[in-house]
Amino acid sequence: MSEDLFLSKAFSQSMHPLKVVPYYYRASGTFEQNDITITTLVTFNRFKVFSELVTHYQGPISATVHVKPSAIHDLLDALHDLYTSTPAMSTYVDIHLVLTPFDRQLNTWRNTARLFARTEFVMMLDVDFAICTDFRSAIRASLDAKIGRILKEGHAALVVPAFEYIKQQDGQDQKYFPRDKQTLLSLVKAKKIDMFHRTWAPGHNSTEYPRFYSAAPGEVYKVTQYHPAYEPYVIFRKEGPPWCDERFVGYGGNKAACLYEMYLSGMSFYVLADHFLVHQSHPYEEEARKLERKSNRKIYQDFKEEVCLRFVLKLVSTAPDETSEHPIIFCFLGT
Repeated sequence: MSEDLFLSKAFSQSMHPLKVVPYYYRASGTFEQNDITITTLVTFNRFKVFSELVTHYQGPISATVHVKPSAIHDLLDALHDLYTSTPAMSTYVDIHLVLTPFDRQLNTWRNTARLFARTEFVMMLDVDFAICTDFRSAIRASLDAKIGRILKEGHAALVVPAFEYIKQQDGQDQKYFPRDKQTLLSLVKAKKIDMFHRTWAPGHNSTEYPRFYSAAPGEVYKVTQYHPAYEPYVIFRKEGPPWCDERFVGYGGNKAACLYEMYLSGMSFYVLADHFLVHQSHPYEEEARKLERKSNRKIYQDFKEEVCLRFVLKLVSTAPDETSEHPIIFCFLGT
């Protein structure tokens, strides 16, 4: 079987024409299996912030780069310059190309980056976030503890809480971002930083930010008030958890759909109370966001009903006595 045929089937739910080119650049580094690969999505206008992510993380990264056929030569030239001019890039970063004329097939791009990651654990992260604390070392040191065992079993997704500067101009340079929780809390108290997308509370409220602020050092707490719009940045086992549904194109609902299916599959979310991310400010395409969110709102509603039905049928067929204790009870609450 040819690689092209295999990949066309693997991404058959995506919008076509679409061609996936795995390992267009392959990192020279050797990664331990229990390491955490950041999986991320990169477009032409995010190359600079991508370079900052690579430089700060100093660990394995699997990145999907979107290439429009109409701009292929300019993009690949710029990508070559980026890859060869950033010292850590050739050591840590695998680059996979998705060639398609369609913008923002975000879940297709996420699945590509995850599929070709080379470690047991992955983190689903947007490229314009600064990694401010060393959660990677903390998690790897805890793999034999209770939370580590749940992670290895594929039953947990670890949440790294996300923040943003209230004034966009304050969040444009990562060298001024907080690098420890005490500094972060002082900025929150001064009303300079707040939870990410604070104007859309369902997206991150389930993290319970007040509990995060007061948590003891080393605390890891379980998310107990899940919402179907919840879309944190999470670390989980690469193999086992559901993949992102690829019908979503554009802004709105795409990442929440990934996590919703994980939740219904029986995974639990746990918040790492010592760690956090900060968003690097940039302008949004407001008109596109408005139109695409309207379309994806309807798709997400249909998606939730389909996924609920699928998991209800699976549970009734395999473990009917567990129905009342399973997350699918959420399907009957009308949310």
